[in-house]
Amino acid sequence: MKKLKNEKELLKEALRVGMIYAEKRGAAKFDASDSHHLKIEYIYRLLVHDKQIQPLAKGQADEPNMRHKLAIWISKLLPEDHPLKK
Repeated sequence: MKKLKNEKELLKEALRVGMIYAEKRGAAKFDASDSHHLKIEYIYRLLVHDKQIQPLAKGQADEPNMRHKLAIWISKLLPEDHPLKK
């Protein structure tokens, strides 16, 4: 797994967009007390369920790989001139 440039910031943006997506879809309502891990796992699984991203291989569905997958997802959605893609 090759680490993306600005991966930490991309993950932060992916969580922000993913939470909005889940709430608008009516699939979840996130609380400020929800753990970071819970948000990552829920958004990853929701995007896999909705066929927005391809699932990780069996045995590789751990938090670092989910973080990476979410960062890739959001990087594909952002416009080319977005500061996080530079």
